[in-house]
Amino acid sequence: MPNKDPNYAVKVEQAIAKKYGKDTVVNPKSLWDNEKEQQYLDGLKETYVKQVQEDHDKVEVEGVFIPRKLVKEESNRSCPICNTYSFKSNDDVYMTKFGCCYNCYIQWVEGREERWKTGWRPNK
Repeated sequence: MPNKDPNYAVKVEQAIAKKYGKDTVVNPKSLWDNEKEQQYLDGLKETYVKQVQEDHDKVEVEGVFIPRKLVKEESNRSCPICNTYSFKSNDDVYMTKFGCCYNCYIQWVEGREERWKTGWRPNK
C-alpha cells in the first residue's frame, strides 16, 4: 500500500459510519448481553427439537429415507372385481366408496348396496 497513513483504517471506518450509519461499525459483541444469549440458546434448542422430530417422521422408500409428508398414498387404479385399469375420475369415486370401478358398480352393486357393504362379491 503506497499510502503509509497510520490513521487510514480509522478514516475508512469514519467514512463508512458517515455514509451507512454508526451501527455498521459497532462491534457486535458490545450489543450482546445475557438475555440475548439466553434467547439465542432457546431458539437453538427449539430448532434442534424440530429437526429431531422431522428425522423421526421419515419413511424408508427403496432404501432412501424420505419425509412422511412427501410420500403420497398411491391410488389403486385396478378394479379388484374385473381387473380393469382405469384413468376415469368417476371410477375413483366408486373405487373409494365401494371398492370397484363404475362398470362393476352398475353391474353388481347398484340396488344391492347393503348386500355389498356386508361383504358379498360376485363369483369369479
